[in-house]
Amino acid sequence: MNKTVRTILLAVGAVAIVVLAYVLYACIQKPVKFEAEYNARSKEVINKLNDIRTLQEQYKNTMGEYCNNIDSLIDFAYNGEALLVQKFGTVPDNMTEAEALKQGILRRDTTKVNPLEKLSTEGKLITPKDKIKDLKIIPYSNGKVFEMQASKLDKGGVEVAVFEVKAPIETYTWEMDEQQVINLKAELEKKVDGFAGWKVGSMEQPSTDGNFE
Repeated sequence: MNKTVRTILLAVGAVAIVVLAYVLYACIQKPVKFEAEYNARSKEVINKLNDIRTLQEQYKNTMGEYCNNIDSLIDFAYNGEALLVQKFGTVPDNMTEAEALKQGILRRDTTKVNPLEKLSTEGKLITPKDKIKDLKIIPYSNGKVFEMQASKLDKGGVEVAVFEVKAPIETYTWEMDEQQVINLKAELEKKVDGFAGWKVGSMEQPSTDGNFE
């Protein structure tokens, strides 16, 4: 083998090693990048679900039941009324709050305020006030809307209000690697509730928990 041929073969071998190393690196990094992107998207979806739950709880405090339409819930945030209880006075160390109220040391005043202003002032919303109008849109979904329903259950002769809000995995993984989404969906469906995606509340029991908690 002459020197020129040997040099060419060594060069080709070196290039092949570099290409193989890159392919292996890309194969390893692909699921890592997918997981990072999935987690980042999930965080934004969960933030919105938490805010929808906060608005639902405020709606129930005012209306006595949960809202079954997300557009109506957002309208309530902007145009509805929420009860704000303000306390005036200080409870002495040797008294309970009820005793202080009875003796007039402590006074409560209930007023009606805008739900969005109330919750924002209390720091209970993650979404900025000017973005609440878009709360119904699932992040990264190309405009898909959260699935929401509400009703009442009979629990031992007592009616209890329930609601549920969902974002199926197919919505917020739009334009992500299709096969990896399919694999992840199959894995999630094997879990206890069998729902592949993120949600809060339940239509089967009086719970406002999220499956991310």
